[in-house]
Parts: sequence; structure tokens; C-alpha cells
Amino acid sequence: MRYWDTMESKIGTLTLVCDEEAILGLEFQVTEPEGAIRERTPLIEQAALQIEEYMEGKRVKFDLPLRPEGTKFQMQVWDSLLTIPYGEVRSYKDIAVAIGNPKACRAVGMANNRNPISIIIPCHRVIGANGSLVGYGGGLPIKTKLLKLEDSKRTW
Repeated sequence: MRYWDTMESKIGTLTLVCDEEAILGLEFQVTEPEGAIRERTPLIEQAALQIEEYMEGKRVKFDLPLRPEGTKFQMQVWDSLLTIPYGEVRSYKDIAVAIGNPKACRAVGMANNRNPISIIIPCHRVIGANGSLVGYGGGLPIKTKLLKLEDSKRTW
């Protein structure tokens, strides 16, 4: 069974989706997943608490079971995103090289765009090769807020 609920955060309303074992999704709006029951499960509660701690600058690493659904390539990209340390950024090219496919920059961008568990799988930490902020499912203002939260000394 799949469950979902919302939480309010410093960047707006977030929707969390899980099953009995893992977080399946985190969206930047209220989205009722098809076939899911709205219920604040212990796992959703745990995720909401960790997101609040992150937003308050008290958490630099999430400790949640995750199960994003995607292609083999997307899973490689998302696994690579999980290795980007808090407060650091990587380019799409860096991620492509990390997964052993250095010419796949655009495909990495598309996989990043399809990340179903935003924030927790930190796609906001991926920037353009020239250091510019490019594309983000939650919008560039939210990406900027998340990056500033993690490193207040940078200017974006």
C-alpha cells in the first residue's frame, strides 16, 4: 500500500509519499498520488521531522529508507547525487563522469529533472558547468534557497 501526506516547510508545501518500507516521493506541491491513501504514517512523520531539521540547518544528511522508481540510468544518476556532500555542488558533466558516461550530460539533466525524491536525493546540488544555476523542478528560487541554506557564503 502507498501512503501520502503534506507538510509545511520554509519553501512551501511539500507532499511526501511512502509505502510500508521506504520513501517513494517528495514533491513541491500538494499532489495526491493515484491509488495512495492520505495518512501520516510513522515513516512520513520521520521524513517530515528530518526535512524540518534540514531546513533549520540542524541536519546535513538524511537517514531514511528510499526507493525511487526509474530506469537503470536514472537510478545511477540518483545514486550519484546521494554522494554529493552537504554544501557542495557538482556539474552535470561531473555526474556524467561519475557514472562512467562522460558524454551523457543532457541525459543526466533529464534524470535529474525526473528525480522523484527531491531535497532528500539532492538534485538541487547540480549546477551548470559554468557555475550557473540551471533548471530545478521546484523552480530556481527554491534551488537558490536550498543552496544558500547549505552554504550561506556562496552567492547565487
